[in-house]
Amino acid sequence: MSDEDQRDLTPAEPAPAGRTAAAPAPTGPEPEPIRFFGTTWVDHDGGYALRRVAIGAGSLVTAVAAAVLLRLSYEGLEIGNVGPFLSISVVVLFAIASSIAFVKTWDSFSRRPAPSSDEAALKGLKTIGFIGSLIAYFLRCFFEAPGEKLRRAEYERATAEFARRRSARTGNPAARRPKRKK
Repeated sequence: MSDEDQRDLTPAEPAPAGRTAAAPAPTGPEPEPIRFFGTTWVDHDGGYALRRVAIGAGSLVTAVAAAVLLRLSYEGLEIGNVGPFLSISVVVLFAIASSIAFVKTWDSFSRRPAPSSDEAALKGLKTIGFIGSLIAYFLRCFFEAPGEKLRRAEYERATAEFARRRSARTGNPAARRPKRKK
């Protein structure tokens, strides 16, 4: 093997300390991935429609299974003879928790919560009312990927801002002549 062939097989050496490799030109903002959809929501490719159907059906099946489980739990209370007050209280608690979870989940698809909001305080309540969250997820899959509208608006705003900033630049600033003093 000649020296030239040997150099082709060795990995590239890092640039000397005085020189830096040219950074790749920025291509613009990256879209934020959505759970279960990744970034397929941007162009509606990569099985986007199939994923929406599958996620919607999966959330509906999970909600139905959870409702059956809650029904069995209620029957357990009936068998345990705990009394009508506790039985009604459990049903009302799950109904209220599910409705709050539904509303909070549905709102989270269209706007981001404020940093000082009460989302952390409602986390336990949303966990209890998980059926409401699953139903909100199922219904949202009819229209779009859950959260797509919010992320699309943010992505388009960031892309427009990036294009505006890029179009304002002209040439290489290092090659400009210094301004004359008067």
